[in-house]
Amino acid sequence: MKQQARPAAYLTITAFTRLGSISILSILLLLVIIIATGTGAMHISPAQVVAILLERAGIRLPVAYPEHMVAVLWMIRLPRVILAVLIGAGLGISGAALQGLFRNPLADPALIGVSAGASLTAVVLIVLQPWLHFAGGNMWQSYLQNIITFAGAMITVWTVFRMSVYGNRAVISIMLLCGIAINALCGAFTGLMTFIADNEQLRNITFWTLGSLGGASWQTVLAVLPFVGLPVLLLPGMAPALNVFALGEQEAMHSGVKVNKLKTQLIIYATMAVAAGVAVAGIISFIGLVVPHITRQFTGPDHRVLIPCSALAGALLLTVADLICRTIIAPAELPVGIITAITGTPFFIWLILKDKRVIAV
Repeated sequence: MKQQARPAAYLTITAFTRLGSISILSILLLLVIIIATGTGAMHISPAQVVAILLERAGIRLPVAYPEHMVAVLWMIRLPRVILAVLIGAGLGISGAALQGLFRNPLADPALIGVSAGASLTAVVLIVLQPWLHFAGGNMWQSYLQNIITFAGAMITVWTVFRMSVYGNRAVISIMLLCGIAINALCGAFTGLMTFIADNEQLRNITFWTLGSLGGASWQTVLAVLPFVGLPVLLLPGMAPALNVFALGEQEAMHSGVKVNKLKTQLIIYATMAVAAGVAVAGIISFIGLVVPHITRQFTGPDHRVLIPCSALAGALLLTVADLICRTIIAPAELPVGIITAITGTPFFIWLILKDKRVIAV
């Protein structure tokens, strides 16, 4: 009787922990979205934010607000906040998935060349843009650069993945080494393009590599949504397989996990989420690396809890970081990548020092 009761109790506690963690993070994210949407040069109270949002759903609240406040919220504030939520969720969930795939808490999406490939492609486009006007004015500015940057990241990751295949399966250690080599190569060519760029192009390159959500619009939100939404929906379903994979590839294969399929799907989904964010917002560092660490401190290593919570925590962290960067020196604005690096680096160092005995083992 005791042997039967123990698994049932364990499953109940696990389900409660998962539901509780997701619920708390969801509530915090909703509160941060309301606060971030109302904060700026024109202050919008939380009650007004809720009233304006609910009005579009046909629900009217007894809260007064001027019409121009509605325009500011819908056309400027809300797209930026939603874009921060999407990109943060994509970076967080990709970091958690890749750390599970590599079975290494220090892994992040940059290891497989996503950021390096996207950076190289974007820098090439910035430098060559004077000769590419035939691509079409505003359409070029709005869409083509994002599409080509995304394609560059995908091609880089595909190259790393194909180089790591041995005996019809991807070898993780080779993938890491190939990722380091491709990152160095992309960095060299990025430096070359930076060297031949003029002053205006150098400024654009610098601001792009620092990361920014300043160009957010509903067009960019809709462009990113499918590429982030699909991984956020599908990666949690792979959590049980990742839990088994943590025991080792051979053990996972003996347990019925299709290891090669798991690796391929994880890399594709993680690349989709990260590359889409990099294409529209530039390089935003440390979210994919630090967020799974922070989440793991509260949820434990179970990927069924860790993966969805990392998505919520990533969205929460990037939304807060973007709120800080556009208000701390207002009316000027800091690149959001600076804020994430300044806050993420000390915290990550603290985690390493705290867990260095475990990492050394």
